[in-house]
Amino acid sequence: MPEPDGAGGGPTRPGRRVRLAILISGRGSNMEAIARAAQASDYPAEVVLVVSNRAEAAGLARAAALGVPTAVVPHREFPSREAFEEALHALLAAHRVEAVALAGFMRVLTEGFVRRWEGRMVNIHPSLLPLYPGLDTHARALAAGDREAGATVHLVTPVLDSGPVLAQARVPVLPGDTPETLAARVLEAELALYPRAIADWLRPWAAAG
Repeated sequence: MPEPDGAGGGPTRPGRRVRLAILISGRGSNMEAIARAAQASDYPAEVVLVVSNRAEAAGLARAAALGVPTAVVPHREFPSREAFEEALHALLAAHRVEAVALAGFMRVLTEGFVRRWEGRMVNIHPSLLPLYPGLDTHARALAAGDREAGATVHLVTPVLDSGPVLAQARVPVLPGDTPETLAARVLEAELALYPRAIADWLRPWAAAG
């Protein structure tokens, strides 16, 4: 995994913990699940920063309650997506972040930013990719008559929701489901899947030192 320019540090010992940042825009449910998992001494990552593009994001308080440093990079205050992402990248580099997890981060990142973090950034999407990239995944699954739904953890690439799949979790679609009831069931699966998938992804990297 190549080191993104401006991030990372010097030589580290074998068995270290990878420095992970989590980007959020809202309540931070998946972020909290990852941060709680990372409290275990054998978890291969340390959550060193939670960043939101929205100062009002409820997840910032949840992260602070867990003792995780937080920051806000308000996208509306920048003249362009590129300017916003330059500030975001500088913040990550300043905290020596090595890997990034998107957890309800409601910004589509430019190819330039993704390339800088290529191989080091993951996302969780509420469908069984390649089915239903983008929005309204639960309504689309119900409209298609699917018998199961789920979530996918994947590497982030410049093409939205199209990166290599790291892990998936499946849940049944039940009679009478609405997009809301299905979303709740999928979220429950996400909260178990995402911390585990990140651990599996980063464990070889951490062990390599």
